[in-house]
Amino acid sequence: MKKLDTVNYYNRNVKQFYDNTVAVDFTDTQNVFLSKLVKGSAVLDFGCGSGRDTKYFLSQGYYVEAIDGSLELCKLASQYTGIQVRHMLFRELSAIHKYDGIWACASILHLPWSELADVMRKMQAALKANGIIYTSFKHGTFSGERNGRYFTDMTEARFAGFIEEFDGLQIEEQWISADVRPGRGEEQWLNIILRKWDTH
Repeated sequence: MKKLDTVNYYNRNVKQFYDNTVAVDFTDTQNVFLSKLVKGSAVLDFGCGSGRDTKYFLSQGYYVEAIDGSLELCKLASQYTGIQVRHMLFRELSAIHKYDGIWACASILHLPWSELADVMRKMQAALKANGIIYTSFKHGTFSGERNGRYFTDMTEARFAGFIEEFDGLQIEEQWISADVRPGRGEEQWLNIILRKWDTH
């Protein structure tokens, strides 16, 4: 039930979360992701939250689909981005070879370890050959409930061990960054870009 508790957290705190994230300048990381894609590429914003990143990708000339597990966030993000944000849980992803890039910014970190691998396989299947995934986790080894939400944290070593079981998916780039939200700069994040290689 932890995941549903997390979704309900966002439904209950939707306005505060939206206000705290929608205007945050995240262009440095967004542009690292976009630099690996051709303009016009198909991108899935996987857990889009406020819609901040979707709106930016659209403004840069990319085709974007966006989903979120929080119905209330979907409503606000749809208004903000001008596209229909689909209400969908991560485990419901069923697309095959559809996206050039999947952006999972501070989103799949809410999955318990037992569900993370299955969702990552769905993400891998949804990518076209040579597609990329950006994802980010709080830096550390903690797994459990924190401030009303479930978190799975990652270190470089922990994620390297996790991704070993995925054929055709490898780490292309990773870096540590400070939280860009005001007053949160002491929080460290592990940023990862994965590349899907065509194994056939």
